[in-house]
Amino acid sequence: MTDQDSPSARIDAKLASLGGWRGEALARMRGLIHEADPEVVETVKWVKPTNPSGVPVWEHAGIVCTGEVYQTYVKLTFAQGAALQDPAGLFNAGFGGGTRRAIDIREGEAVDAAAFKALFQEAVALNLGKKKPAGRPARG
Repeated sequence: MTDQDSPSARIDAKLASLGGWRGEALARMRGLIHEADPEVVETVKWVKPTNPSGVPVWEHAGIVCTGEVYQTYVKLTFAQGAALQDPAGLFNAGFGGGTRRAIDIREGEAVDAAAFKALFQEAVALNLGKKKPAGRPARG
């Protein structure tokens, strides 16, 4: 894999192609993710003909959240969002499901940086708590 093919480079290209407020919003949230967890790993999943650049995904001991871009909003979906405390009330979408929760960001809206970083760190801690110790076989 060349540097141009790396997930981070692919996300850079997606942000550049978006331009405008949606690109700026996703880039800002990406920056906050890296501030919240310097060990986060960027991946790109769900590449398909209707979305050739795929979906940016941030992982640490499993998927923490995804970043999807729609016509009128940017959506950050937390894989285990329903299990997280959200004292700042950042989650504003995805309440119909039992596991995921999302933050939809519309043009002109801003997400509280400190609250978002705390939420992201909580999600990472949840993932780390679920991780099985190395060397122990899974029970089944």
